[in-house]
Amino acid sequence: MAVLPLLLCLLPLAPASSPPQPASPSPCPRRCRCQTQSLPLSVLCPGAGLLFVPPSLDRRAAELRLADNFIATVRRRDLANMTGLLHLSLSRNTIRHVAAGAFADLRALRALHLDGNRLTSLGEGQLRGLVNLRHLILSNNQLAALAAGALDDCAETLEDLDLSYNNLEQLPWEALGRLGNVNTLGLDHNLLASVPAGAFSRLHKLARLDMTSNRLTTIPPDPLFSRLPLLARPRGSPASALVLAFGGNPLHCNCELVWLRRLAREDDLEACASPPALGGRYFWAVGEEEFVCEPPVVTHRSPPLAVPAGRPAALRCRAVGDPEPRVRWVSPQGRLLGNSSRARAFPNGTLELLVTEPGDGGIFTCIAANAAGEATAAVELTVGPPPPPQLANSTSCDPPRDGEPDALTPPSAASASASAKAAEAGPPTDHGVQVTEHGATAALVQWPDQRPIPGIRMYQIQYNSSADDILVYRMIPAESSSFLLTDLASGRTYDLCVLAVYEDGATGLTATRPVGCNRFSTEPALRPCGAPHAPFLGGTMIIALGGVIVASVLVFIFVLLMRYKVHGGQPPGKTKASAPVSSVCSQTNGALGPTPAPPAPEPTAPRAHTVVQLDCEPWGPSHEPTRP
Repeated sequence: MAVLPLLLCLLPLAPASSPPQPASPSPCPRRCRCQTQSLPLSVLCPGAGLLFVPPSLDRRAAELRLADNFIATVRRRDLANMTGLLHLSLSRNTIRHVAAGAFADLRALRALHLDGNRLTSLGEGQLRGLVNLRHLILSNNQLAALAAGALDDCAETLEDLDLSYNNLEQLPWEALGRLGNVNTLGLDHNLLASVPAGAFSRLHKLARLDMTSNRLTTIPPDPLFSRLPLLARPRGSPASALVLAFGGNPLHCNCELVWLRRLAREDDLEACASPPALGGRYFWAVGEEEFVCEPPVVTHRSPPLAVPAGRPAALRCRAVGDPEPRVRWVSPQGRLLGNSSRARAFPNGTLELLVTEPGDGGIFTCIAANAAGEATAAVELTVGPPPPPQLANSTSCDPPRDGEPDALTPPSAASASASAKAAEAGPPTDHGVQVTEHGATAALVQWPDQRPIPGIRMYQIQYNSSADDILVYRMIPAESSSFLLTDLASGRTYDLCVLAVYEDGATGLTATRPVGCNRFSTEPALRPCGAPHAPFLGGTMIIALGGVIVASVLVFIFVLLMRYKVHGGQPPGKTKASAPVSSVCSQTNGALGPTPAPPAPEPTAPRAHTVVQLDCEPWGPSHEPTRP
């Protein structure tokens, strides 16, 4: 029993179990300085000559500085598990690529510096996971594209976004409009040519907007600009003021910038680039009355068109004004036309109907509008029945060769009939413009002299054929009253109009006045058969005469050969009886008798080829052959 109290007395003297020790910190990367003695932990590696993110980083670090190195790529594993990192600086490296999800574990990160690198684009997954990011610095890169969803994870927390000194021509303005807490937005020194209206209307905390040195010709009014006073310099500005910098842009000082000119703000270095009357003048020194616009004026519209059903049709409308008018089209039924399965509207004012239907005919209205007003013009379209199938004419001769001049002739009865039918199908012809002579590829156009009208600079001829929707223009000097068209296609109907281009004394702008229109048809290309040309006859006679001569020579040679064979190879002057004959015996009974040596032939006589069989008597003294 005495042992128990002793044990109870010794029990407090036993060593208590020690608490678990924290894991030992990772070794500091070579050439880096690490602060591990107190929290927060820092890894500082600026200008250390690193080629990649060191793999032996302490994953508990709250600050990581890797600026002024030669890192080219940020990989997924480089920053993995660094959930406590608050500040990351990768400035002034050679980073070209950031892997998708490279920052996915940095959910506590507040500031990310990627300026001074070589990034060309920023996709949707490269900033994923940065849900607490406050400052994003992307200046001095080569960014040409910013994905619409690149800032989704940090849209509600971002306070400072710097995209300056890049190559951005377009921005995801809808995504930028969701940055409700941003107070500094740097877009300067890019290639932005336009800003949509209302792009900053939801940025209620915006305190500084820098759009210096872009390609902006105008800045649209924004509710944000009208709500806050605009100042050029942040010094001494109240907390509720918006500092707007827009110098270094080619500003077009017209009525669209009057709102900006009326705002009270300090001096800055903005200047006007256009119109010519205001080019180079200090923006704040130009009076409000000089910021003017010019209403639109329609300078050209398509003449009345007639196309068969199923064919395309192009309606054209051109207008001038300041600012440049926007052209829209209204159908004959009063509907506003745009891009669809059957129609395409182009920014230059052209409306193309891909496939016409009989119900498409009527009066189309072209509306040109800008900030100063609008102008309208009507274009008539006639849609006829589909064309019949074309059959080849087998009784006609070859068409004229390319480049062969086409003689001008008075209109024939066929072309006059075609012109009459075309005139019935289309609008009435204005006889102020006459097409007096025309052939298959040329036509002579004449119009009344308009020089008594003051201010005429030149004439403009517009024409196109029923099979071609492309309108052709010709500019004619003011002193002319006729013009020869030499680029027409044969067998087609043409609509032609002559317009006088003059200077409007009231507005000082160049305007057009129609002189007249005409519709005519060119001659068909196929020509009726006629007598052969003289060169063709001469060549044929020479060939026939040569053939007769050659045939005569061949017949003469054939006759000589036949006579030569009939006379046994002897000349025609000698007969066979007068030729020397030798006694020649042939074998008749199988026995071969003695054969004398043949006599030597005469030098002038050819050897005989005819063998004569003779039955001879036995040779003896009395039968010695007689030699010649």
